[in-house]
Amino acid sequence: MAPSELLSLASLSLLLALVVQPHEAYGSTRGSFLSNDGSAAVNGICATSVTIHGYKCQEHEVKTKDGYILSMQRIPERRFEGNSNAGIKKQPILIQHGVLVDGMTWLLNSPQQNLPMILADNGFDVWIANTRGTRFCRKHVSLDSAQAEFWNWSWDELVSFDLPAVFDFVFNQTQQKIHYIGHSLGTLIGLASFSEGHQADTLKSAAFLSPIAYLSHMNTALGMVAAKAFVGEITTWFGVAEFNPKGQKASAFLKRLCNYPGVDCYDLLTAITGKNCCLNFSTVDLFIKNEPQSTATKNMVHLAQTVRDGVIAKYNYGRPDYNRMHYGEAKPPVYNISAIPRNLPIFISYGGQDALSDVKDVLLLLDSLKFHDEDKLMVQFIKDYAHADFIMGTNAKDIVYNQVLRFFKNQQ
Repeated sequence: MAPSELLSLASLSLLLALVVQPHEAYGSTRGSFLSNDGSAAVNGICATSVTIHGYKCQEHEVKTKDGYILSMQRIPERRFEGNSNAGIKKQPILIQHGVLVDGMTWLLNSPQQNLPMILADNGFDVWIANTRGTRFCRKHVSLDSAQAEFWNWSWDELVSFDLPAVFDFVFNQTQQKIHYIGHSLGTLIGLASFSEGHQADTLKSAAFLSPIAYLSHMNTALGMVAAKAFVGEITTWFGVAEFNPKGQKASAFLKRLCNYPGVDCYDLLTAITGKNCCLNFSTVDLFIKNEPQSTATKNMVHLAQTVRDGVIAKYNYGRPDYNRMHYGEAKPPVYNISAIPRNLPIFISYGGQDALSDVKDVLLLLDSLKFHDEDKLMVQFIKDYAHADFIMGTNAKDIVYNQVLRFFKNQQ
């Protein structure tokens, strides 16, 4: 079951990039990092996607306690703000992307429509995080990304190392508590990390868009087909430490799925994420030009375990003795979402058409928060939204981001 469970979560970026041909009639080069030979260009996210629109942008590097060097971008002020507000402290916001993508996904729409620039224009100090293994986060103090050991991690390490590192860095730079925004996997690692108390002294509030926590009810068409077609963990299929969606093995595996009856590879976005209401072709095209990104195969297996086991738990090493070596018990410890401080202001927005963050699973998450202070929990349900609408929707500003802004400003 693991490959199908894994595939259904990963497919948003994975299958689009490998199987769907870009809509050339609507093509755009805005923000593209790729050179003609497909290699990454030297310019980072600031140069390609932020400063070209008139915003100041800083590139930062953050070292985790286990030696990974992460790229971060900072948009410190409004567009063309000048020096009139120099010295005024602005509330920092940290934005975390999902699996198999990087911080670029927040910047695909125009400045008037993408979340980081909207936040900056409303007076916030915006920080964009990127997880280990993505194109600008492939450095380590002692390991090379070509080594298998570089990829020996799952989302547990994002919870325990990446998120604490970027929080500490932003706090040390700003000396202020931080608002957090996560989408998809960014919500899972946020929920898990906050439940462990990692950001107790630096977190001000949190917004979770299209939350991924409990994953038992995902209903993607491709996931159901894969469930009938494949068995065994995905490590058996790929046998590699790095899960590279653009690699030959991954490509061959995914293209085979398109031959199964009932799988429409020309409408993958709907089949994978649910029926997104509000995307335009030029944004999807730009997404395809820049994504997906690599992650650890172990991370993908961990996500599959999260689906299969119906709990939010640490990585399962598959044998009781191995689990005892790592955790001191036969089964992996469970992340207790109910342990998130009840007075932490939380905003949750989810969609009725989302096949990845299914309504039933979001209700399980809300049940875990049933003892949360009522005045500290704000929930938004958008009937027509699916998974990609929250980061690429042309009307996300009016429907979602304005609510996020109102929520954060209420915490000032």
